[in-house]
Amino acid sequence: MWTRWNPDGSTAIVTGASSGVGYQFCRLVTSKGCRVVAVARRADKLEQLLHDCPKGSVRLVPGDITLGQTCDSAIQTVQDWSGDQLDLLVNNAGIGAIGPFIDASPDRLRRIMEVNFFAATEWTRRCLPSLLRGQNPVVCHVGSVLGHCGVPNKSEYCASKFALHGWHDAICAELRGTVLRSTLVSPSTTRSEFFDSLIDSDPAQRSVSVGSWPPEKVARAMFHAIVRRRREVVCSVGGKALVWADRIFPGITHRILSRTSK
Repeated sequence: MWTRWNPDGSTAIVTGASSGVGYQFCRLVTSKGCRVVAVARRADKLEQLLHDCPKGSVRLVPGDITLGQTCDSAIQTVQDWSGDQLDLLVNNAGIGAIGPFIDASPDRLRRIMEVNFFAATEWTRRCLPSLLRGQNPVVCHVGSVLGHCGVPNKSEYCASKFALHGWHDAICAELRGTVLRSTLVSPSTTRSEFFDSLIDSDPAQRSVSVGSWPPEKVARAMFHAIVRRRREVVCSVGGKALVWADRIFPGITHRILSRTSK
């Protein structure tokens, strides 16, 4: 029987929780009765959640999500808190870069793939036993419209989000018949600190966007997708337009996009 995810009394892990969409999502779900294990590198930023969320609703795990010990700490926190039952995993943490691929170091691609793809897949793998014991559990991946349509000067970021999209499609089929659902949420540009921490990028680089949402709005869209246990959601009118234009008129769309790199 198809059932919704209920935040009240649930336990969640949220990565990238110190700012932007992750931070706003933690505030939203804790206000509805969810307990959150919040994960991010910046401990000082994470601590603000203790003031902005209901008392006792958040436990903090500062650390780098690409390191196994950070994932171990988050899972141990869940076990101590809810007896090894996890109802939601949100793979939200992400990094990006702007600039031509030809000018970039090999390390730029590896670092982006490690955070945006490999960390998300490994956290999912290691959380699966706890998720399968959850109540109508969901694993949610924060992708991007650039995981549907590639654009110039963001090749590494596009590659990481395309990989995440393809992997999500595959595990959706693998999870069929289990209690767990996989949800992919694909925002377009989000007005957050993401662009303040681009790696291996010229500070003068500018990002061409197809519409943007504040992080609070993305967090609400993500919450509704999780509650309904949707397979995939593309956010914003501009994001939907880009995705559909690429599907219906790929040649024209790519000619237009190529002009933005000049």
